[in-house]
Order: sequence, then structure tokens, then C-alpha cells
Amino acid sequence: MEKEKIKKIFIGSALAITVLAAGAALVILFPLVFLLEENKLVIENELNQTREGFSVFAGNLLLKIDGLERALKQTERDLAIASAQRDYLGLQYNDAMEKYLQEKARMDDLHSQVGQIQGSVQTLEKLKTIDPELLKKYSKIYFLNENYIPESLAKIDSEYVFNPEEDYLFHAKAWPFLKVMMATAVADGIDIKIISAYRSFGEQTAIKASYKMVYGSGANQFSADQGYSEHQLGTTIDFTDSEVGASFSEFERTKAYQWLEDNAHQYGFTLSYPEDNRYYQYEPWHWRFVGRDLAQKLRAEEKHFYDADQREIDEYLISFFD
Repeated sequence: MEKEKIKKIFIGSALAITVLAAGAALVILFPLVFLLEENKLVIENELNQTREGFSVFAGNLLLKIDGLERALKQTERDLAIASAQRDYLGLQYNDAMEKYLQEKARMDDLHSQVGQIQGSVQTLEKLKTIDPELLKKYSKIYFLNENYIPESLAKIDSEYVFNPEEDYLFHAKAWPFLKVMMATAVADGIDIKIISAYRSFGEQTAIKASYKMVYGSGANQFSADQGYSEHQLGTTIDFTDSEVGASFSEFERTKAYQWLEDNAHQYGFTLSYPEDNRYYQYEPWHWRFVGRDLAQKLRAEEKHFYDADQREIDEYLISFFD
């Protein structure tokens, strides 16, 4: 009996404790549940706000994308227009450049023609100042007028002549070439003298007459008639040295002759009557000034003055005193 009572009391106490514990748990859980419910509402509210914000952001983003797509299409259209304009401008540029080059070529050609005309005028003006007789062939070919006198004559320095007491004259414009040549030869240790230079028509007449008196028709082999002598031009020299003097016969063997053979062309002089020429006997002492260009050309081609065509010779008149 007692045990039953105790058991009931224990069970009742246990139930009471359980009820109290459950009540206490409910007291504790109820606020938690309330807080959770409240947090749920807050979270749901925030989620809704986020959704609304995202919806607005997405809408704005779509609007921006749409605007960018429209702008891109407009840009593409603008680029297409710009490309077409560029191509058009390129065609215009090419056309303008072609016209410019054509006009430039025309102007260059015109400028060249003007330059040629000016050059021709200058050449003609220069040629007017140069005596054309200076390059003519006078050895039994051309006749020099008896009234012909070189435009100007200069006296050759006495230190270079065979007889210092006589006056030897030479063409004034050609004299600087002769002077430099003589000075150079002397500086090279060469014994060289001038024994004959310019002769007037009258002087040549007298010389030829005296030779005829001594040699008869044989004089024609070494002496020109008046009007045919290169000496009358004032650009021809007979050379000798201190030993040979006026005999001329041994001049070919002198150092002076060898020096002239090697160097005279550099100063515009050429040997008029080499061996086997068609006009006179071999005259190694007789040298004519024909201008540096022509003398050097003859030297390079191993020709002599009378070997060249007169038309070819005349082309060198423009540079006669250069």
C-alpha cells in the first residue's frame, strides 16, 4: 500500500515537473518563435525590396543596353558614311594628285624648255664674243681674209722668248693658257723658248716670198701662203730651245718637245702637223691653241686637229677660252 502511494506521488511529481518543464520551455520558445516570425517578415520584406530594386536595376540596365545598341547602330551607320566619304575623298585626292602631277610635269617641261632657251640664248651670246675663225682649218683649206686681225693681242713675256729684243704677240684671251704652260715647263726644268707667234698678213707674205727665193716651189712643203697660215690667228706658236734655236731640225729630239707631247693638251695646245700629215712637212715645233676641251679630246682619241671633221670641231668653239 505504501509503495503504491509512493509510486503515485513520484509519478505525479514527475508529471508536475514535466508540465512545469514544458511550460517553462513554452515560455522560452514562444518569444523565440515570435522573434523568428518577426525576422521572417523582415527578411521577406527586405527580399521583396531587393526584388523590386533588382527589377528597377534590370529595367534600367535593359534601357541602357537598348540605348547602347541604338548608339552602336548609329555609330556603324556613321562609320559607313565616313568610309564612303573617305573613299570619295580618296578618289578626289587621287584625281587631284594625278592632275597635279600632270601639271607639275607640264611646268617642269616648260621650265626645262625655258632653261634650254635661256641656255641657248646664253650660248649664242657667248658665241657672239668668240671669233669663229679660231677653229677653222687654214692649211690650204680655208682662206683668212687679208684684213683679218685678232680682236686683241698680248705681248709674250720676254723670259719665255728666244730673242728678248723682239716683240712676240699672242691672242690676249689665250695668253693666260700659254703663260701657265710655259711657267710649268720652266718649273719642271725644261729649256723651252718661243721663236715665232702671231704674224700679220703682210709678215706672212714677206716670209713666204723669202722662202721662195731660196727654196723655190719647195717652200710650199714647210711654209703657208698668206691667208692660209695658222700664225695669222694669233693662237699658234713655234717652239725651240737654247741649243736648237732657229734651225728647228733637231727639235724633235729635245726635252722640250717631249714635254709638249706629254703635257700641251692640258693647256689647250695640239700639234698641227704631225708625221705623214697631208699639208706640210712634219713640224714638231708648231703648236696651235684650240681650247682645253678639244685638245684633250684629240689627245684621248689619238687624233690631230686636221683629222677631225670641221662640224665636230666647231662644237668646241663655245668652250674655247674655258
